[in-house]
Amino acid sequence: MVEKKFAAVSEETAKVEAEVEATVARAELDSQIAELRSEIARLTDSLSAIGSGAKAVAQSEAEVLVESMRNKVREEPVTTLLAVAGFSFVLGLLARR
Repeated sequence: MVEKKFAAVSEETAKVEAEVEATVARAELDSQIAELRSEIARLTDSLSAIGSGAKAVAQSEAEVLVESMRNKVREEPVTTLLAVAGFSFVLGLLARR
């Protein structure tokens, strides 16, 4: 009889210990998930900043290129006109095929 009670107490103790371990494991997992979420948020912010910087650089380069082309057209209008006419002619030939 004592052995049965001892076995029952041992089983209950094992169940309680298993529940405690499960609770600790859940707490650790929740902590890791929170850390991962904060890391993802930080990476998202970093990617957004990189994208904004790349966009600004591309816009700046495009503005410089447009201004350079405008200056070239102002300096040499006849050459530019001939180049555009030649390019249009070639595109026309390709479009006919």
